[in-house]
Amino acid sequence: MKRMTVRSLPTPSAPPVAGPYSPAVRAGDWIVCSGQIGLGADGKLVSGGVEAETRQVLANVAHVLGDCGSDWGHVAKVTIFLADLGNFAAVNSLYEDAIGAYRPARSTVGVAALPAGASIEIECWVYHPTRGENNDDGSH
Repeated sequence: MKRMTVRSLPTPSAPPVAGPYSPAVRAGDWIVCSGQIGLGADGKLVSGGVEAETRQVLANVAHVLGDCGSDWGHVAKVTIFLADLGNFAAVNSLYEDAIGAYRPARSTVGVAALPAGASIEIECWVYHPTRGENNDDGSH
């Protein structure tokens, strides 16, 4: 039985990581994207509350997807973590604007706290088959 290789993917457009993890890894035909919070390029949480954070999170996810040769249209599953479920409607509206007409599977979970005092975190799984044995880096 052939063992699946799991490896980190380069994500130069993602904010700097704050721990021992990769923003994205390839596992066979899947790209698994770590949770993104509303960090700007300087590695600091954006100001302006949950709406500003949500816009930044969605941009960060889109950057990671782009770095991996993908986009929202290939996302199979999204998980949204909210520090306050009272923000669901505002987040949902911004999320809908960002992803367009496509509707991946999704869960939204209320949590007690998020890293850096963030209001929102989003992670996703992307189905992105490789094209040939030597091209499993997420590129087209």
